[in-house]
Amino acid sequence: MKDIVVFSGSAHPSLASAICDGLGLQLSPVKISRFSNDCLQAQLLVNVRQRDVYIVQPLVPPTQDNLVELLMMIDAARGASAAQITAVMPHYSYARSDKKDASRISMGGRLVADMLSTAGVNRVLTMALHAPQVQGFFSVPVDQLTAIGVLADHFRGRDLHNYIVVSPDLGNAKNAAQFARLLGVPVAAGAKRRLSDDQVVIDSIVGDVTGRNAIVLDDEIATGGSIMEIVSVLKSYGCPSVHVACTHGLFAGKAVERIRGCELIDEVVTTDTVPSPEGWPELQVCSVADLFAEAIDRIHNGRSVSKMFRDVDPVYAPPEAIDALF
Repeated sequence: MKDIVVFSGSAHPSLASAICDGLGLQLSPVKISRFSNDCLQAQLLVNVRQRDVYIVQPLVPPTQDNLVELLMMIDAARGASAAQITAVMPHYSYARSDKKDASRISMGGRLVADMLSTAGVNRVLTMALHAPQVQGFFSVPVDQLTAIGVLADHFRGRDLHNYIVVSPDLGNAKNAAQFARLLGVPVAAGAKRRLSDDQVVIDSIVGDVTGRNAIVLDDEIATGGSIMEIVSVLKSYGCPSVHVACTHGLFAGKAVERIRGCELIDEVVTTDTVPSPEGWPELQVCSVADLFAEAIDRIHNGRSVSKMFRDVDPVYAPPEAIDALF
């Protein structure tokens, strides 16, 4: 590990420290300065010449500041002759801007990917991109991890005979089907239409959820609009309780208030890809630091990253697990 150097921006230093613990390394210091004209500057405080550099920085609010910090640190590492620079972005928030769904609209997912490449990044390590095509926006290799196995471990050992996994939308149905397979329960998915950033409508559910306890699985919870809508629909089907699981628990705006105030929701489980909200002690947080540490070790030593997920990655899901949805 002597040739690996890990830095963290301001977004999530506790996750970066946990990743370093998994690698048996010390987190290397970096100095982020803000000038009187509001410009940012990054200075790496250890030697990185011909070393393997990893910069941990999820793109979370304040997203634009954290993005510029990441670009500055990548540029500093490139200027200091790093052998390889990997941007470790546990959450790539611009992945949601992945298509032209209106006239004259920007595609932030591709633009930010180009910015990272221009800054000098050689590889990207991330988790649960919003859509598969986002991986193709990057002109450098992208390793995408999944937290499905970690989240499934949280529910294993319980009596799940009357449970069903529910995806709020058909786009996440493949992940939900694999998650359900790991737990040995059936799966269903909602037919969702998004009206705005925080307003969605779920017209129907594909699958039999009547009278079952539901585990709602989503890749990201921002405002909580999708969750509250699917819970409302599940209530109309007579579901006695709902457990919510997601990879990226952003819980923006009034999401915490809305979710905590819902009597049907018994439990909310997320990971630490982003910082957890304060004042929510009952929130269950599963760490993915060991997954990132192992992935970094494999990248550094030229070993396969995808083999970490042979039993949990939807790419390896048996066809019958997906067919069961329909």
